[in-house]
Formats: sequence, C-alpha cells, structure tokens
Amino acid sequence: MNYPEATALPFNTSPLQGNFICAHPGVADPGNPGYWIIVQGDSLVLDAANENHSLIEGEMPPWAGSHFAPLFIGYWKGKPVRVLEIGTEQTIPAHCVADPLLLTFFHEKLPDDLLSLVGRAQQILAWERKSAVCPRCGGGSERIPGTWGKKCQACGYEHFPSIHPCTLVLVCRGEDVLLIRKAEWPPGYYSLPSGFCDFGESLEECARREVAEETGVTIGNLRYVGSQCWPFPGQLMVGFTADYAAGEIVVDREELEDAAWFRRDALPPSFSMKSIAGWMMNRFA
Repeated sequence: MNYPEATALPFNTSPLQGNFICAHPGVADPGNPGYWIIVQGDSLVLDAANENHSLIEGEMPPWAGSHFAPLFIGYWKGKPVRVLEIGTEQTIPAHCVADPLLLTFFHEKLPDDLLSLVGRAQQILAWERKSAVCPRCGGGSERIPGTWGKKCQACGYEHFPSIHPCTLVLVCRGEDVLLIRKAEWPPGYYSLPSGFCDFGESLEECARREVAEETGVTIGNLRYVGSQCWPFPGQLMVGFTADYAAGEIVVDREELEDAAWFRRDALPPSFSMKSIAGWMMNRFA
C-alpha cells in the first residue's frame, strides 16, 4: 500500500477514517452486542474462521471464562467496542488465534483500520493495568472524571497516561544511507538509528545525540518528516532526515551489532513499510 504521508500509517488516527468514536472514560456501556478486542496475556485473540482475520463480534464469547470486567472504549462502525482481558489458562476455540499485536502487525493479519483500533485499545489497556494503584504511595486510584487520568484515594496524587517520544533519523550521504542492526533482529535486517528522548532534550537534540552515540557520525540539516503512534506500549516515533556532516562509523557494541552505509539501490531487508522506519527507507529508495 502507498502511504502518501506518515499520518496515514497504521496506529495513527487517520486510518480509522472516522469509523471509531471514542467514548470518554466513565461513559456507561450501552450493553448491546458489538466488537470484542480480546487480550490474553500479551496476545491478541482474533477470529480466524474466514480467510481474513477479524475481531470477535456479537455477545460476550461464552468461552471467555475467567476475565476482568470488559472495558467499553467507544463505537466501531456504530457498534460498541470493548476490551476484554481473559486468563492465560483459558482455552480459546479452534477457529481463533492468539498472537502478540506486533506479530499481527508485521504479518499483516489485519487491515490498517483495525490495526489502528486495536493499537488504541492496547494502549488504553496498558494504562489501565499500570494505573490501578498510585505510583507514589501505592494507594488505590480512582478515575478523574472526563479523562483517562487517575487520582490516588490516599495521598491525592494525580497521574495521567504518558507517551514516550522516540526519534528516528534517515542520514543521507549522497546516494548512501546510514543503517543500524540489532542482534535480536531477523538475520540481515537493518533499520534507522533511533532512541528515546532524555530529560531536558528536544526532539532535534535527541536525534543528533542518538546518531552520534550509536554510530559515531555527526549530522546536519535535520528535517522533520512525520510521526507514528507505536503502541508497544506507548511510544511516539518521530522521523527526521539529515545530511552526513562528519565522522567515521564507530559502532556502539552495547546496543548494536552493526552500522554501515548502504546505497540507495542496494538496501538490505528491513521492517514493514507500515512502520515509519520502513516507510522512510522506501521513500529514500
């Protein structure tokens, strides 16, 4: 699929195409049948009865067994959509599959609109899991009306969902691009230098620092390209391009297995162009 700009990438809001109406936290569940985003441990449970994978639809599945209370998050194409977390010991039906969302994404088991919906749901669930108790004193939390924020019932501390910015940089040197490889990636795969923002750091400063730390290369003419929500569990991937300024490659062996220059017409395997890193590399090629 051709993505004309980064906002069209899955996990962002644009792919939802207005089909999802988010419910404000605390809005009552309407109770009628709808769609179920079922999570078992770290895996997403999908209906695989048809050729295409899909969300489970209808009443609450009778095989759900032990589970947490369903979380109503809004409407998908006019029907209620709920997140349901079931026990890891629960047996799912033969017509269903359970895979981590990242594998579902890379294997393209869902269309972009459903990926974006499920990604939103996974972020909400991750927040609900970690916000049940106060991070300051351990007391029980209650929802702040109209928001996803929580307030401690013991000490009054208020905390809200956190999004973690991470920069990626496509560094050009003429017809060459600077790519890095981590040991845990599939054989031969490379991608863009990247890393999380640190305290007191702008996105641009983060981009320059990460490239220098990982590869020893300094960059100039930094230009913003676009961003992508990355719900694993709550990153915002911010893409830049930059020009090579100086330096020879010195690989940070604590983080990387390799870093190298590759020609535009001879790029190595990389991750899906549905990710902003793959999308940026595809545009360069």
